[in-house]
Amino acid sequence: MSDRDRILARIRRAVPTPGPGGPGDSGEAVPRDYLRVHGSRTPAERVDLLAAHLTAYRATVHRADEDGLPELLARLLSRHATVLVPPALPPHWLAAADPTRIHDRAASTPAELDRVGAVVTGCALAIAETGTIVLDGGPDQGRRRITLIPDHHVCVVRAPGQVVDSVPQALERLDPTRPLTWISGPSATSDIELDRVEGVHGPRTLDVVLLGAQ
Repeated sequence: MSDRDRILARIRRAVPTPGPGGPGDSGEAVPRDYLRVHGSRTPAERVDLLAAHLTAYRATVHRADEDGLPELLARLLSRHATVLVPPALPPHWLAAADPTRIHDRAASTPAELDRVGAVVTGCALAIAETGTIVLDGGPDQGRRRITLIPDHHVCVVRAPGQVVDSVPQALERLDPTRPLTWISGPSATSDIELDRVEGVHGPRTLDVVLLGAQ
């Protein structure tokens, strides 16, 4: 048995097993009577609420249809020489863009990724009430690190299909075994004097494109 296996075995013995019949099972059902959605919204109202919250978090929100998306992405990427591309990003999205495509490769080092100007991805879903974009490492999103290291992230949200009202609704649709990244605006932090600094833990610039929402 390796050191790793011994450590994990000790953790398993020390932590109560959840679920029915396990050492941590009190026999009482966990209450699920919390409010799942705050109010009733049409799909258009849901998308508008998402856009408002993203804007409040200092993301820049754009709206486009399929025909207009390539030109919009070309404009957003015009100041960059390179762009990271997940493996299953629809090719026509970048049909009008000039930057050199850098593909998501396991062999890429953090230093190499840091030299890339921007990354364009899809998403798993978006949450209107919190202004949150969720990535799950799907084929149109790529590895988590490609959205954390480059300084500019352009994320395309298919609206209204990928937009849910609330976190409980999002959790019902997400696979908890996947690597989930929850994004609410550009990376930002504040010191004790509340001076805001962006780009410390992720992209300094976040552009969100609501695809199909006019």
